[in-house]
Amino acid sequence: MSESSQYVPPKVWTWNKPSGGQFASINRPIAGPTHERALPRGRHPLQLYSLATPNGVKVGVMLEELLAAGHSGAEYDAWLIRIGEGDQFGSGFVEVNPNSKIPALVDCSGPQPVRVFESGAILLYLAEKFGAFVPTDPVRRAECLSWLFWQMGSAPYLGGGFGHFYAYAPEKIEYAIDRFAMEAKRQMDVLDRRLAESPYVAGDEYTIADIAIWPWYGNLARGLLYDAAEFLQASSYTHVLRWANQIAERPAVKRGRMVNRVNGPLEEQLHERHDASDFATRTQDKLQGQA
Repeated sequence: MSESSQYVPPKVWTWNKPSGGQFASINRPIAGPTHERALPRGRHPLQLYSLATPNGVKVGVMLEELLAAGHSGAEYDAWLIRIGEGDQFGSGFVEVNPNSKIPALVDCSGPQPVRVFESGAILLYLAEKFGAFVPTDPVRRAECLSWLFWQMGSAPYLGGGFGHFYAYAPEKIEYAIDRFAMEAKRQMDVLDRRLAESPYVAGDEYTIADIAIWPWYGNLARGLLYDAAEFLQASSYTHVLRWANQIAERPAVKRGRMVNRVNGPLEEQLHERHDASDFATRTQDKLQGQA
């Protein structure tokens, strides 16, 4: 047994040592800004402040899908928020999202700017604003929203649970990894059974449920999350893998996953997006200059 099994929690927890792990420098038990920094604003109606984590990818994909579907009002500026450097604790970002998490969106198309935070809320806001990617039929809408909120409730166990202890924690704790690996596999089985019944998560239509779930569970099935595909036998969930590969081939998804990306091959990164032409005109030199 490890020493951690002998830990006895104090009666009152105090923040008196680093939390450890990859994100120790930005973890803290209090909210609010740490410094003054206004957010930039571009010329488009929608302003996205994000990073291409799984939660950030959702909104980049959604906006690109809306534009591909002909909704010109979905034009947007995407600004990079480097969470490892604490950008999310700047005063301007905290005004948009008091929870200091990416992504955050400001809709400047009306007489008064509208802030929207939490990725699921942003997807639903955009779907309702443009009348796209969410069914209007009450039965199908209920199915879509149920799966959207399934993702919101389940992914913390995959990310903050399994992902943290498997990939980022300063020490490997068998109990924690086993506990969250079991839950991650259970969730994959839930999704696999559903996708055995229908081409998309909510039924026959591609919806915000797919857009929300794909960056997490689709990328896990494709071996692009936490380098854990073999450990979790992710490819054994054949219906999830079929669905994940199908969505990955959508042109808007290919573009959306590039937005605000700062890791991986340079040709798959677009640190900021201010016009559709940014995807076509970027060069290796431009990308290297952004780094």
